[in-house]
Amino acid sequence: MTLREWATPLTMGSFALIAVTGILMFFHLDSGLNKLAHEWLGWGLVAAVGLHAAANLGMFKRYFHQRAALAVMGACLLLLAASFVSPPGDKAKPSHILAVQALLDAPVTVAAQVAGTDAEDAVARLRAAGFNARAELSLRQMAGAGRDEQMKALGVLFKK
Repeated sequence: MTLREWATPLTMGSFALIAVTGILMFFHLDSGLNKLAHEWLGWGLVAAVGLHAAANLGMFKRYFHQRAALAVMGACLLLLAASFVSPPGDKAKPSHILAVQALLDAPVTVAAQVAGTDAEDAVARLRAAGFNARAELSLRQMAGAGRDEQMKALGVLFKK
């Protein structure tokens, strides 16, 4: 089989996967591994489009000499650039980020209550995981500024 015979079906199939999972996520109907599939298998779409472009290189190059095609590609690049801009006044962080930050900044005694355990158990588990835990300290104070360590501390606290 030639590259062209593989590239187009691979592009179509991976596009269908990304389109369906993206639509499900947009309407908050995703479940199971939809989000994970969308994020990671999106790389498959990138590879498939690259292979498709390589297999059809002659036609692909012609688009860079057509005004309409250049206008569409330019508009898409402008939309991409605009997607990095925050709307004026929209400085608030999403509520789930605020909740996680509040847990990280709360003393272990408070965070333990949210996790459904007592402070002594929480401190013991955190110490067993290598943190210098004390009930009056926050998880952020114990874990430091690194997000990975902070998430590890949260994971230890909420693990049953």
